[in-house]
Amino acid sequence: MNAYFRFGMLTQGIILIGMGCYFVFLRPVLLPEDLKYMNTSEVEINNHLPGLTHWLQKVFIVLGGYIATSGSLMLYFGIAKDYQRSILLFFLILMSGLTSIVMMTAINFIIDSDFKWLLLLFTTPWIFSLLTYFRPVSSKTFKEYAN
Repeated sequence: MNAYFRFGMLTQGIILIGMGCYFVFLRPVLLPEDLKYMNTSEVEINNHLPGLTHWLQKVFIVLGGYIATSGSLMLYFGIAKDYQRSILLFFLILMSGLTSIVMMTAINFIIDSDFKWLLLLFTTPWIFSLLTYFRPVSSKTFKEYAN
């Protein structure tokens, strides 16, 4: 694989693994923007649906695991050199991005999230990788391109 593609996949993998860890370990169950979107308060939710926040915590742990798994697979394509370029592999990488970071970004635009632009920025390594996928393999390193 060419160095540009591998760099994009490596970067995207690291971003998704970081996002997955955020969802598993750091994300609050309800963000202020969640309450704003639902036009309610946390007190109202706890009064009417007392088990919801405990359940959502579990949902975000599972979601974070899936995000990190997608990132791990992309990270593999950024590190490994021993696989063949093919239309099938391109399609799988296309689908993995569409069903993970692109879908998350689209939903965040739909709900007018405070994080929508950051997430859009997070899609750029994946897009970069797709655009460079069929670029011929070069023996040059990033340092050699810089000189």
